[in-house]
Amino acid sequence: MSEKKSGLRQGLTNYGDEGFSLFLRKAFIKGAGYTDDALSRPIVAIANTGSAYNPCHGNAPQLIEAVKRGVMLAGGLPVEFPTISIAESFSHPTSMYLRNLMSMDTEEMIRAQPMDAVVLIGGCDKTVPAQLMGAAAAGVPAIQLVTGAMLTGSHRGERVGACTDCRRFWASFRGDQIDAAEIEAVNNQLVATVGTCSVMGTASTMACIAEALGIMLPGGASAPAVTADRIRIAERTGAQAVAMIGRDLSPAAILTPKAIENALRVLLAIGGSTNGIIHLTAIAGRLGIRIDLAQLDRMARETPVLVDLKPSGQHYMEDLHRAGGLTTVMREIRSLLHLDALTVTGRTLGEELDAAPASFPQDVVRPFERPIFPQGGIAVLRGNLAPGGAIIKQSAASANLMEHEGRAVVFEDAEDLARRIDDPDLDVQAHDVLVLKRIGPVGAPGMPEAGYIPIPRKLGRLGVKDMVRISDGRMSGTASGTVVLHVTPEAAIGGPLAIVQTGDRIRLSVAQRSIELALSDEEIAARLAALPAREADPGERGYRKLFLTTITQADEGCDFDFLQATRITATVPGDGNQV
Repeated sequence: MSEKKSGLRQGLTNYGDEGFSLFLRKAFIKGAGYTDDALSRPIVAIANTGSAYNPCHGNAPQLIEAVKRGVMLAGGLPVEFPTISIAESFSHPTSMYLRNLMSMDTEEMIRAQPMDAVVLIGGCDKTVPAQLMGAAAAGVPAIQLVTGAMLTGSHRGERVGACTDCRRFWASFRGDQIDAAEIEAVNNQLVATVGTCSVMGTASTMACIAEALGIMLPGGASAPAVTADRIRIAERTGAQAVAMIGRDLSPAAILTPKAIENALRVLLAIGGSTNGIIHLTAIAGRLGIRIDLAQLDRMARETPVLVDLKPSGQHYMEDLHRAGGLTTVMREIRSLLHLDALTVTGRTLGEELDAAPASFPQDVVRPFERPIFPQGGIAVLRGNLAPGGAIIKQSAASANLMEHEGRAVVFEDAEDLARRIDDPDLDVQAHDVLVLKRIGPVGAPGMPEAGYIPIPRKLGRLGVKDMVRISDGRMSGTASGTVVLHVTPEAAIGGPLAIVQTGDRIRLSVAQRSIELALSDEEIAARLAALPAREADPGERGYRKLFLTTITQADEGCDFDFLQATRITATVPGDGNQV
């Protein structure tokens, strides 16, 4: 059996002569000033997702410096390389459209370049899932480092932070409750520093998921971006990457069915973003692990929301860090976790929880018996409107709307919504159900976060704060409201959502986990049969064509079908047994 190659000797460029390939590689890298001593060391690559377009990653240079310091102190050679950087508010048509592309970039750069381990630096919503998807497929020992959340700002004495407060102030502006001068003033305070959103949005959710998966150092999820704690975590991450080399700590060894279940538990207990389900499904799918939505809902019924952070609660990520971080949460749900799951430290989750500093009084993470919401933050719905499933963030919904029947007011697509939502002649009442079609993976394309349909201006001026809203799209993890999302199959591929007409009655029952269109089976079948077939745009080319022809639905993680594992080896939640 041939010896496994490491350092510069692995993954040589094919010139037909391995000796010459290594000679040439060393000649060129020495042009950067490296010595033979440096080049003899194990290589820890550092995936740099920094960009001037991406303030969520504005501290990347400082983190890279600290990671390099940790790598060198541990005897390794750090080598930085760039990948795609996806900033949520600077990505057209939507950041989700680019997630899979970034995962491919990450996977192929890990495969193409010599490295014994890799540190993945990310933060903004789609970055961490893209990196974990790519690393899971590439197979090189990997450890995640997030950029961390921004600090909060202050507006007229009120503490504010992106982006739950962004939406609250914008809704007030749309409803003529604040003027243009105030909305401009608060715009300067909502994002007080670099870093990811300061609430339990998608970025914070994915940071917590990464820690729960064991692919990040314990305590790595919550430290704010511009703190010394974040820099120290970066240095320790670099050192740990060196320690992982030569041990069985590949992504496949860590991202097991038990680890995925732990992450799902944490997602529910933190009141995490609905996007976390899609991303975790995609990560698991790269390793042949399927997430069963029905079993996830069973898990949600026994996993309360304990973290009092916006949008489900009142606090911010920096408060969670001061409360002990995710460790405090996992201690409260310890009896629900697989404590024997392996982490990047080589120790089990249970061992890490035992070794963590002692708990102390705080008011951010509730005791298990006194949750802020008695069930998990996310509920899975099914019915004739969503035969493949839909979800609702029940911990951030209005209690008076969770059992509701109303008349549908339908918007055919995002353009139709933009054109009519604020029309004073729009026929809409507060008890109606707003329906937005064709914002799913194919329909938009890219499944934008447009599922948070704005309250019509005419109703906002009357003080209406929430309505039942339904779509095949996504919603920002920072948003709240009675919003049904991820309706599957989506309208653009002929799902039942496509046949809903204004005036139809829709019944939502979160208690019964149902979403129903009040039509007979015969009428539904007749309308579906009358739908026109979707025709491909003859002008489609490039990445857009690849996206539209290979994207899967929300229940499969919106991954490209050719990137998923070739076979399913386990289904979770469940007993984790192989199938």
